[in-house]
Amino acid sequence: MFLLYGGLFFLLLSRFLFIQVTGTADGQVLSAKAESKYSREQVIQASRGKIIDRNGEVIVEDTLSYKMIAVISPKATNNSNVPRHVADPEKTAQVLSQYIDMTEQEIIDLLNKNIKNEMYQVEFGKPGRDISFKKMAEIKEHNLPGIIFIQDMKRLYPNGQFASHLIGFALKEEKEDGKAVAVGKMGLEYIYDKELTGTAGKIEFKGDTKGFLLPNTEKMITKPQDGDDIYLTIDKTIQNFLEDALNKAEEKYHPEKMTAIVANPKTGEILAMSQRPTFEPNTREGLSTNWLNEATEQTIEPGSTMKIFTLASAIEQGVWDPNAFYKSGSYTLYDRTIRDHNVYGWGTITFLEGFQRSSNVSMAYLLNRIGDETFIEYLHRFGFGEKTGIDLPHEASGTILATNPIERVTSTYGQGTTVTPIQLVQGLTAIANKGKMMQPYVIDKIVNPNTGEVLTDHKPVEKKSPISAKTADQVKEILASTVTSEHGTAKRFKLDEYTTAGKTGTAQIAKPGGGYYWGSNFFLYSFLGMAPVEDPQLIVYVAVHKPQLEGTEVGSEPTSEIFKSVIENSLKYLNIKPKSLELASPIKMPNVVGKDIIESQSLLESQGLKTVIIGQREQVKEQFPIAGTSMLASGTVFIKGQGEIQLPNFTGWSKRNLLIYKSLANIPIEVIGEGYVTSQSLTTGSIVSDTTPVVVRLSTPKETEILPELEENMEIPPQD
Repeated sequence: MFLLYGGLFFLLLSRFLFIQVTGTADGQVLSAKAESKYSREQVIQASRGKIIDRNGEVIVEDTLSYKMIAVISPKATNNSNVPRHVADPEKTAQVLSQYIDMTEQEIIDLLNKNIKNEMYQVEFGKPGRDISFKKMAEIKEHNLPGIIFIQDMKRLYPNGQFASHLIGFALKEEKEDGKAVAVGKMGLEYIYDKELTGTAGKIEFKGDTKGFLLPNTEKMITKPQDGDDIYLTIDKTIQNFLEDALNKAEEKYHPEKMTAIVANPKTGEILAMSQRPTFEPNTREGLSTNWLNEATEQTIEPGSTMKIFTLASAIEQGVWDPNAFYKSGSYTLYDRTIRDHNVYGWGTITFLEGFQRSSNVSMAYLLNRIGDETFIEYLHRFGFGEKTGIDLPHEASGTILATNPIERVTSTYGQGTTVTPIQLVQGLTAIANKGKMMQPYVIDKIVNPNTGEVLTDHKPVEKKSPISAKTADQVKEILASTVTSEHGTAKRFKLDEYTTAGKTGTAQIAKPGGGYYWGSNFFLYSFLGMAPVEDPQLIVYVAVHKPQLEGTEVGSEPTSEIFKSVIENSLKYLNIKPKSLELASPIKMPNVVGKDIIESQSLLESQGLKTVIIGQREQVKEQFPIAGTSMLASGTVFIKGQGEIQLPNFTGWSKRNLLIYKSLANIPIEVIGEGYVTSQSLTTGSIVSDTTPVVVRLSTPKETEILPELEENMEIPPQD
């Protein structure tokens, strides 16, 4: 017995010594095993990057939501009198089925299956994710044992149907580790998925077997890195004007589809872009098999909007004679006859009248003067037949049909040759911008929100001018005559307060198997225009495919209703002076910083400028616009002094100028609505500070007749 127990003791001692010296047992490193037993890690979720409009308004962002989990193991209760696991699957299923998209039986089956497999907890998949705070609170009121909630992030599209085919959407996808991550599936969300996706952080600590932090241990925190923020050239207010106009046209005319673009001709910035049918990105309701952005990825035969560029080619070549006559009605080339849209024409008329009437035959005769090869060269100069280079993928290039003489004739009035809507907009920038053609773009900048670093900063890109400034101005005047002339096809596009110029289009739509549809309800009706004529600030393109017109209605009705609503509201929103107001002479903004605020006010007003005073005493600390800025006399200048701030009367102010005041005054102003100010929560003259909440309500130009009197084209100063 002595030898037996002595031998066992010797073996045990040898084992202890071996473990102590080598630090291993059964081939495992004991220190690592202990570390894994007590080491704990919690993931800190990163937010997906925001998509933001040109004025800092959020279009897409992550918002807090909750994920529901059911703890089903009796071990969780741990001999407690109060159950901490799902003790009654039937009752639990009965309650939860009222709140999530699962039937009572589906929930029972899910719980029982995992209870049988001795799982500790179970998730509910997609129905158990993206639960709102309100719904979570309602479920918690039922005091269901074992039902717990974990904070999660949900992709939120607060504006609903808002440039949906441009913005796209992201959906949660489960990875191999079981974690759900938002992944871009369409539009900008898909294109910039890598930039928008953040990197999760984590908290590492040592805990006991129940997960509690052990005393005297440190936590190691790796901060999450949120995804990059993408700032667009899109203006939320103008986009809303466009969405509203398209919704009304869709309800009234039931077209097969519609496409519309609003752009700044001076920079190429896209201010709004939308199409119909569209969808609700939060639910994907309305999303059809067409995931294409029609403005850039789909080609069309443009119809008579192409006559703008035929006219520009003739003027640039010096062969345009507006007072020369031709015989309208028909034009025969070999065995083909081209006819005007009224078939018989208007007799012998001038080329100017022919353009105003949108005569196809006038274009055929004009081509003889320009020359076939020269005309095709001009189409390439205007960017047709090649991609514009807009910062969106899968852009179509279109095809210039010019193989035989008849194709070159039909291309002069937009049949046969195919283009994209964005090419038409790019081409018109040259007409609106004194011959300078600007490349369109939608991404303003991409910013790392963790560091503030600007990763991508897009600037306007001027392309090679296709025509001279003199030609551009002449084309613009002729386009304006299509609106004002008694013969003009664009009379419906006349605005109440602004001058406008543009060209209507009625194009046949090609059938899939060849040939064209025919009839008033089977055409593509469009308009490509700009305003105001004196100094175009906006370009708008509208295309309506196959609207359901009544017997007395014409194709220009839906396009004109969209165009007029969007461009007039947008010009007012941008504080562009209507034609009825006298144009003020430009002056250079003086420097008043450091000068007495009362003397500065007198100096500015003596030059015809209006002033908004922020703080009534001592020297001027800030001014906006800054010194040296060119602005119009009768414009408004903001100057900030010291002392108490008295609230002005905001009535009639645009949102843009309200944000300028908010930035300089550093007052927590809550802005509700779009358009112009109609009411404010505090009366004029109230003393306010950086802790005084002020609520200001705005209405759109359709809801109010207020005409803003503040300075046009002011940029909002950067806000802290």
